[in-house]
Amino acid sequence: MPNILLVHGAAHGAWCWHRVIPALQALGHRARAIDLPSHGDDRTDPATVTLNSYSEAILKAMDGPTVLVGHSMGGFPITAAAEAAPDRIVALIYVCAYLPRPGQSLAEMRRAGPRQPLAGAFQIDESRTTFTFDPEKAPALFYHDCPAEDLALAQRRLCPQPIAPQETPIPNTGKAESLPRFYIRCTEDRVIPPEYQETMAQGLPPDCISILPCGHSPFFAAPDALAQRIDAILRLPPVNFA
Repeated sequence: MPNILLVHGAAHGAWCWHRVIPALQALGHRARAIDLPSHGDDRTDPATVTLNSYSEAILKAMDGPTVLVGHSMGGFPITAAAEAAPDRIVALIYVCAYLPRPGQSLAEMRRAGPRQPLAGAFQIDESRTTFTFDPEKAPALFYHDCPAEDLALAQRRLCPQPIAPQETPIPNTGKAESLPRFYIRCTEDRVIPPEYQETMAQGLPPDCISILPCGHSPFFAAPDALAQRIDAILRLPPVNFA
């Protein structure tokens, strides 16, 4: 089996995968998570962070052939990494994530959605370099079905999100599209509308799309089920992941 690298979404860090990593390891996988620049324990100045620096950090963290798992915003940096070095990546797994369209930024894709559940939940800093999620609104949006201790962890660890990477399109996605790609929809998601996740995943083969009956944070709400789903994907016979 290849290595698995877990990539977090906006304002999160490697800490959000703390339940999923041991679940994957119990299934026999080599799994780890990364702090993208200016997230988690990484102290990069957010004013210097770009989508390209996200991609470079992912590629630097990879050790051998790797499956990239991207949550939410993480769909963009794993796709950018695949565009930069497709030969080093075995597959891409999008977990209730933005699946990039050529020439369109994440912010543009969010605004193109059928609903805007995050409207009013952003707090942009004066320099317009970063945003944070309103701490009064984040629990109901992101963690409504999560254990109380994980909500408390998130409330301690959520960080300012650099804006520049979200305003940057990926010009071409052909190299990423040449790789095996999978989408895990979360049917109770209050952040990225489930019907929009379905729309984004429409270009994938039906057997590459699956669902989890949970909200936007399956790493807290359903870590074992998420690990089992990733495991099942990597054991699919049509693609040789061994």
